[in-house]
Amino acid sequence: MQWDLGLQGLGLLVALSLGFGLITALAVGRGAARRLWSMAIAAVACFGVGLITSEMWFGWATQEELQPNIDGLSFDEVLLSGAVTTVLVVLAARLFPRRA
Repeated sequence: MQWDLGLQGLGLLVALSLGFGLITALAVGRGAARRLWSMAIAAVACFGVGLITSEMWFGWATQEELQPNIDGLSFDEVLLSGAVTTVLVVLAARLFPRRA
């Protein structure tokens, strides 16, 4: 397997992951610790899922087949997988509240 994700694509993936983490923090509810914890989980999950989506699931496609492709990052597919991951993290945080 050959990874073709460049620095610009990797930077965009990090920025998207942090953005989805911020959205998660705003959506989970009250409590600073709970928001930070959920934000961290969502950011790491979105980064991992985005990397798998772009490089493994759609890694076979060429730039002509997947548009937009930003420095090896399948942007639309990563955006969709990040949104789904964010929804799942928010649902998990709301359905299974952590008791201290």
